[in-house]
Amino acid sequence: MQKFIGLVQRYLRDVREIMPWDLEERLQVNPDLLVLDVREPYEFDVMHIEGSLNVPRGILESACEWDFEETEPKLVRCRKQEVVVACRSGYRSVLAAFSLQMLGYQNVVSLKTGLRGWNEYEQPMVDRNGNPVDFDDGDDYFATKLRKSQMKPEDWVEECG
Repeated sequence: MQKFIGLVQRYLRDVREIMPWDLEERLQVNPDLLVLDVREPYEFDVMHIEGSLNVPRGILESACEWDFEETEPKLVRCRKQEVVVACRSGYRSVLAAFSLQMLGYQNVVSLKTGLRGWNEYEQPMVDRNGNPVDFDDGDDYFATKLRKSQMKPEDWVEECG
């Protein structure tokens, strides 16, 4: 049985990653670069890279094609553009980048460390109204917060029952 991190590692064989400082440089060099944020809209609203496009991971494939309710014209048109896929920590973005490559996108990379790393590198983000987000707020937002019910019990058995 494949697990989430194993799946991400498997797709990393085919997906290139860049670090936050590489993205900072690419944004300065290439004004047509698309930062594609694949987090959920409620996450995007809290903070995101200014100018990024939000297409949640769950509708990505249909958003890349014409004639679907989820179609995102900007995304459909950029198959030959440079695309950097971002998420919270850099895992969903690997899966999304792999999907984009399978759909014919030619220059796709994933942001390693995700927006958590972007914030740690002290790069700017904005909220849904375009207001700058304080780095300390980002630190708090991106800190892992697991509820007890989300942690694997010591007596965990793989089968559901």
